[in-house]
Amino acid sequence: MIHTLEELEEIAEAKREKDSETKEELRVCIGSSCLSLGADQIEKDLKEEISCRGLKDKCKVKGVGCNGLCSAGVLVSHIDREKNSETMYGNLGTSDIKSVAEAYESGTILKEKLLDPHDPFFLNQEKIVLENAGYIDPNDIEDYIAHDGYFALFNAIIELSAEEVIAEVKKSGLRGRGGGGYPVGLKWETVAKVDSEQKYIVCNGDEGDPGAFMDRAIMEADPHRVIEGMALAGFACGANKGYVYVRAEYPIAVEKLNKAIKQAKRLGILGQNIAGSNFSFDLEVRLGGGAFVCGEATALVTSIEGNRGNPRQKPPHLSDYGLWGEPTILNNVESFANIAPIIRKGGAWYAGFGTEKSPGTKVFALSGHVKNTGLVEVPMGMSLRDIIYKVGGGVPEGKKLKVVQTGGPSGGCIPEHLLDIPVDYDSLKSVGSMMGSGGMIVTDDSQSIVEVARFFVEFCASESCGKCVPCRVGTTELTNILDKFVAKTATKEDLILLQDLCTVVKETSLCGLGQAAPNPVITTLKYFEDEYLEAIKND
Repeated sequence: MIHTLEELEEIAEAKREKDSETKEELRVCIGSSCLSLGADQIEKDLKEEISCRGLKDKCKVKGVGCNGLCSAGVLVSHIDREKNSETMYGNLGTSDIKSVAEAYESGTILKEKLLDPHDPFFLNQEKIVLENAGYIDPNDIEDYIAHDGYFALFNAIIELSAEEVIAEVKKSGLRGRGGGGYPVGLKWETVAKVDSEQKYIVCNGDEGDPGAFMDRAIMEADPHRVIEGMALAGFACGANKGYVYVRAEYPIAVEKLNKAIKQAKRLGILGQNIAGSNFSFDLEVRLGGGAFVCGEATALVTSIEGNRGNPRQKPPHLSDYGLWGEPTILNNVESFANIAPIIRKGGAWYAGFGTEKSPGTKVFALSGHVKNTGLVEVPMGMSLRDIIYKVGGGVPEGKKLKVVQTGGPSGGCIPEHLLDIPVDYDSLKSVGSMMGSGGMIVTDDSQSIVEVARFFVEFCASESCGKCVPCRVGTTELTNILDKFVAKTATKEDLILLQDLCTVVKETSLCGLGQAAPNPVITTLKYFEDEYLEAIKND
């Protein structure tokens, strides 16, 4: 059981000394993307191959979280501590294991599988949330501690007050990374001031946007970072209980989190009287209800309570009436993953990244028609063009970019001529889109814009909880009208009806799902009206 910062440092130092005994490491990415390509077998086979060659004492093989470049999976990195160098291989299969081991043993490089460490994909990122991804073993709490894990929590409990923790979060300017962009420190301060014997901390890991996998990767690669952020929130707000609400379709993330929670409890990092103080905090994982709408705040807490995940009218807000009627903090995975480095290095340090109104970095799942699909973390304020072309490598096969869809299925479609806008909360909103949780889908000029809009609207229609008429009926009717445009049987009256219905659904729906569902239609009508007009039949 750990009670002091000194004891925490002893574990960290012991782990570092143990790791230094093996001068080199072969790190195999075991994120979901690479696992789907057989990374677990590659890790197993590589361990056996290194052992059979008598190199086990010299080189350690370990699984690590997502390195980001999913399009080049399976990824294996060779780390040489003495030379302070890293060699990364990509597109590996089980048939490449012997070649990797032979290259390592002979001190040569497997050139045909080599990835360029100076590729703009790596150089143009700024990793805060993902700083441990690709480096630590997510199954090993000591590996996390050796990388400054839980020092922020113990330092806060032993040396800071709850008010000082909140002050640092406010100073950082961190805004909710779930998409709403509400200042995290202000939310915490509101709940901290509420006089209540019971408060809750809830983490939204119910990531349901098509093309989004940011939170999944964070939970799989660095689960202790999320736990530490939630515990810091509990200390700051006076809460002793937390829930991580995870999408049930993320079994690997659930496994990693449950294992991490057990490890933290075993060391006394979670549980009663943490760090010898009177602060206690317990945590458990709850599986999502299998519905996109359960990502909405009020629907999420209703689902945790064991009820159907329907949204409710606000106010009251969760800060006043949340889980089981008690004051509740709800932030998403990425928000909590930012907290520990903010407390370790200070709010002013964090505010030095990004822009004045949108400080820090943002993790995006870059997918679609782009060369480097995967997970990226960039400073707020970087332009869409730089993210897609400098980090993403541009549109492949010589095609041209048509639109970028940000903010999930209810985000907007941004045309090529607007790619120079900075990516921050206010700029994206100004062109009809939004930050959302971080999905970014690139579409080339081979796609019909009407079909793109229809895909997202149909998704929202199928995921509507059905509680309110504007969303339940409105999104279905929007889909039906778009069907006519796709079939090129629409009329001028259909176009007018489509525009009017978007306004009604947006302004009268109960929750954020319905209110934002028309955004793909609204933005494509604004920027690609000609394609809608071309789909109107001429009698």
